[in-house]
Amino acid sequence: MNIQRPFSEQHCWLGPDSGDFKIFERVMQRSTRAADVPLAVDIQKNIPFYEGAYISKAAGDAEMRRDVLNEWTRILANGAGIFAVKRGMKDISIVDRATEVFEVLIEREKDAGGGDHFAEAGANDRVWNALEKHCLHDPENFAAYYACHSINIASEAWLGRGYQVTSQVNRVNPGGAAQTPHRDYHLGFMTVEEATRYPSHVHALSAYLTLQGAVAHCDMPIESGPTQLLPFSQHFHEGYLAYGREEFQNYFARNFVQLALEKGDLIFFNPAVMHAAGKNVTTDVFRIANLLQISSAFGRSMETVNRHRISLALYPVLLKAKEQDALSETELANAVFACAEGYSFPTNLDLDPPIGGFAPKTQAQFMIEALGQGLSVEEFTAALDTLASRRQS
Repeated sequence: MNIQRPFSEQHCWLGPDSGDFKIFERVMQRSTRAADVPLAVDIQKNIPFYEGAYISKAAGDAEMRRDVLNEWTRILANGAGIFAVKRGMKDISIVDRATEVFEVLIEREKDAGGGDHFAEAGANDRVWNALEKHCLHDPENFAAYYACHSINIASEAWLGRGYQVTSQVNRVNPGGAAQTPHRDYHLGFMTVEEATRYPSHVHALSAYLTLQGAVAHCDMPIESGPTQLLPFSQHFHEGYLAYGREEFQNYFARNFVQLALEKGDLIFFNPAVMHAAGKNVTTDVFRIANLLQISSAFGRSMETVNRHRISLALYPVLLKAKEQDALSETELANAVFACAEGYSFPTNLDLDPPIGGFAPKTQAQFMIEALGQGLSVEEFTAALDTLASRRQS
């Protein structure tokens, strides 16, 4: 597979205006041919469909499994970027029991508030960290649910072994509003200004580090607002910077597709595909899905570093250096970036929600703001301890 020109001379770093809409339109003039997806049982709106029973059979046959892996990897990287599995969860009673668990969690957490990344807080019912809560609430059901071959093979097709699953339950109730069309984690959770701080090759790499998926927990007619998808949009290299612009949003509105799914169906897509939860215009369908975000094993450092502890040790030194003008603001920030956690995730989104932005504040942001405000060591310690406690599950 080819990562698009990340090291070409003119594009090593991108700017906020990077991305030519006319090129985007040309990129989108593609289609899925039957010859491209020989294992698929159907193609709907350029998205190939597979039969869950076949995938389960392939899981036990090395040659068949390799064929599925190859085909799904090609789709995610070089094709439409999306595929679906009919009856991927072979036993609907397992899905129904998981739904009961999720509904208990929704009712328990309904009054807690919190934010959503691309929709107004409270527009939908969401359970953050549903994976952990599901397992603790009903480990027997969890085991049966995640024994699913389609989840495993899809994850390995994009990420290889050692992947990590997280999940968030989303229920879009009758009348529930649509999300803003977007790309997803990692760069999709940043402002344009933040995303420009990452070189071009990271814009290409980001989508190769996570896989998006969803399990349908009810029948989802189009009227219920299943995910709006823009096949092939992951191929536009500057898309993390450009997707929010008016012409790209308008193009999405004119060209997105939706798939009517049945309970137990699964869908997987490249996180760089432009997508959005649709509007539920029904009066009686509570559209509930388990949203899977599966991450590469490689997004981790080699050594364990207690960044909380070293931040507490460093802060008095930096505060003194600031008071004595021994280090400039830029030099202070350089030291903070070497010490503190500079990324918002992973976190506990129940306690540390992305209110006011796509992501919660980082440890490094807290530290730089504390220095700017001249917080005492005691005040900074209390603030950092509070941040650390919010991030625990």
